[in-house]
Amino acid sequence: MQVPLPLARRDVIADRLAGGQAVVAATLALEFDVSEDAIRRDLRALAAEGRCRRVYGGALPVTPQTQPMFARIDESRGRKEALARTAAESIRPGELLFLDAGSTNLALTEFLPEDQELTVATNAIDIAGAVLRRPDLRLIMIGGSVDTTVGGCVDTAAVQAVAQLNVDRCFLGACAVHPQRGIGAALHADALFKRVLMEVTRDCVVLAMNSKFEARAPHRACALADVDLLVVEHDAPAAFIDPLRAAGATLAVAGPAA
Repeated sequence: MQVPLPLARRDVIADRLAGGQAVVAATLALEFDVSEDAIRRDLRALAAEGRCRRVYGGALPVTPQTQPMFARIDESRGRKEALARTAAESIRPGELLFLDAGSTNLALTEFLPEDQELTVATNAIDIAGAVLRRPDLRLIMIGGSVDTTVGGCVDTAAVQAVAQLNVDRCFLGACAVHPQRGIGAALHADALFKRVLMEVTRDCVVLAMNSKFEARAPHRACALADVDLLVVEHDAPAAFIDPLRAAGATLAVAGPAA
């Protein structure tokens, strides 16, 4: 198969990924009669656009759970802000807050109460940048190797750093929410980080978009019983909400999106 223009070749690869196919760089190089370096450049460009997830030797399709953080920020912004506004009401003066990596938690930075001597710890690059623009907030940055899917640090260095904190209130990111399976994470390293975070946290809050109730995640971050407050959307279906209440979850219902 000959696709002479790099952009045309890239479009063909993107279409396969969008169709759910994993791709292998060596195989694509033979198919298009180009070098593996050329294919790797294509895959890097597609990954930068949030259209695939790079792995050794090729790339995987993006699922809602593995979509890069930067690609999720502007999705359903109004709904995320409605959740964040309600979640912020749980915050008390002087608390050490932990904002776990996630686009919904990023929206929370705009609604953190002013002039209440709050300290915000986070492992997320975008959240740290937003907190820095708030002179009334103190920031603790949990560092390490940045995972672009998570949008923050969840490696061994990050786990060791967060284990040294005493967190008053953590806003835990969730890839999936289920009455029996609890709070799910798409990546193993992220799930491990969240488990350690839960060990040093007094109160845990989860902001849950409706899509989280239908999602499946392979790793458990914590049980539903470990969540002190689950903030849900105003139109969350009863088919999902009723089982959560029956399982003992404490819910707060957000207002409609602005």
